[in-house]
Amino acid sequence: MINVAIVGATGMVGRTFLKILEERDFPIDKLYLFASKKSKGNKLIFKNKEYTVEELTEDSFRKDIQIALFSAGGEISKKFAPIAKDNGVIVVDNSSAWRMYEDVPLIVPEVNPEEIKNHNGIIANPNCSTIQSVLPLKPIDDIYGIKRVIYSTYQAVSGSGLGGIKDLEEGVKGSSPKKYPHPIAYNCLPHIDVFMDNGYTKEEMKMINETQKILNKKDLAVTATTVRIPVRYGHCVSINIELEKDFEINDLVNHLMNFEGIKIMDDISQNIYPTALHVEGKDEVYIGRIRIDYSVKHGVNLWVAADNIRKGAATNTVQIAELLVKEYFNN
Repeated sequence: MINVAIVGATGMVGRTFLKILEERDFPIDKLYLFASKKSKGNKLIFKNKEYTVEELTEDSFRKDIQIALFSAGGEISKKFAPIAKDNGVIVVDNSSAWRMYEDVPLIVPEVNPEEIKNHNGIIANPNCSTIQSVLPLKPIDDIYGIKRVIYSTYQAVSGSGLGGIKDLEEGVKGSSPKKYPHPIAYNCLPHIDVFMDNGYTKEEMKMINETQKILNKKDLAVTATTVRIPVRYGHCVSINIELEKDFEINDLVNHLMNFEGIKIMDDISQNIYPTALHVEGKDEVYIGRIRIDYSVKHGVNLWVAADNIRKGAATNTVQIAELLVKEYFNN
């Protein structure tokens, strides 16, 4: 049994951590819940037991905690993850703070579980859209080799937290946006996170850099355009892939179908393909609209959908913790 802490316990992802830990019957002995000063004293339920949320301080990790799941934003992670690490805690961090550090593994358990052995006390959970995208890329790359990837995302407002959901809900009523620079209701915004000097947004650069790191292909050609759309949950990604060699489309589909964590949902004769509504509340990555791209020599198009709060954040983090239990605490 493991002693676990959740940092950011009262947030959207933190609450989902609790739900998924319970659903998957994670072997918890003691559970500690941390959040900001304003959330101190809040009560949360886990396995029919009430827990009191504590304020996160520099002394919070002077306990018998073994694994800490962080989802409290990058600045909190930068400050407190090293403190936890120095107290012997293994941190699994859901922010972008540590993802591109060379000594921090960036893990999607179905794709690169072997990286669990290479941590130095901190493990990073990838960007939500990256997670669902690298699942189909992995088996395709293993078998055919990938030359280039083009991402176009359609991302739910929950990816911006409660503020994004509120902007959508209030925007439908005619209120002005507070989270986004433009109304999100009845609209699409090609603007997720801040713009960089190269014209890309930070979200787009996350997808590019994280894909290269997770697939261990630093020179892989990747480009991305990320778009916020007016749905609550469920990110969708159009992925155009140029392969190194020829393929039969049925063989490629079979390889995807047999890969852990993937569900094929692709029958255009019956209008069957994954949607944001369909994937809400699910942990699998759904793929449809699988078709040859005839504009290049070896091209294929995929439509990929997943619940961004579950597989894109909380579920993947808990799966990483399960790898830790198997690797270090299962004796």
